[in-house]
Amino acid sequence: MLKNVAQFISWLFHPLLMLTYMIALLMVINPYSFGVNQVGEGRSGLLLIYVFLQASLIPGIIISMMKTLGLTPNINLGDRTSRIMPFIATGMLYMWLYINFKHLPDVPIAFQSAILGTIIALFTAFLLNIFSKISLHTIGMGSLVGMVLVTILLFNYSSFQFGNAMYSMYGLLFIAITLAGVVGSARVILENPTPKDLYGGYLIGFATQLIALQIVV
Repeated sequence: MLKNVAQFISWLFHPLLMLTYMIALLMVINPYSFGVNQVGEGRSGLLLIYVFLQASLIPGIIISMMKTLGLTPNINLGDRTSRIMPFIATGMLYMWLYINFKHLPDVPIAFQSAILGTIIALFTAFLLNIFSKISLHTIGMGSLVGMVLVTILLFNYSSFQFGNAMYSMYGLLFIAITLAGVVGSARVILENPTPKDLYGGYLIGFATQLIALQIVV
């Protein structure tokens, strides 16, 4: 039962879904930066679908095809060898996404920074993969926490409105940190990664978001 719950959490917060979650969260926090009043209005819905296709669905299909063709031995990317080709393919898709969004007026700097941070984290993990099986899930969750902090620093406000209610940005940061811990616990239940791989993933994801902010701004 516990492993089933851990597996569900791992799929729900799969690394390939992080960019989609990030743009959806940014649209909730500050829809005006996308040129709309609420999520789904104008081009924001199409933008969200495009990010999901480019950052989540298409990489997932490519990785599945690689397994079918024998280019990667394990679709779960559970060993270092199985990660090489998916890293390269996903990195190229994310770079294309960043190039396309860099100069669009209705894509805020916060999301451009999130994409760039994810790219830096991905290629950092690719290099570290030579020595260690760094946790991709904790990289993703560290990136999510870093993005929330970057959003606080960029927009310089402590709360946001969603519907008729106001929510605290610091409360959102606490929720992101808590979710990061839950996902890390799920990975321990399923794979029992070394502390170096687990906490190293958090550090890489978080730090690369801050590094990307310095580059973009």
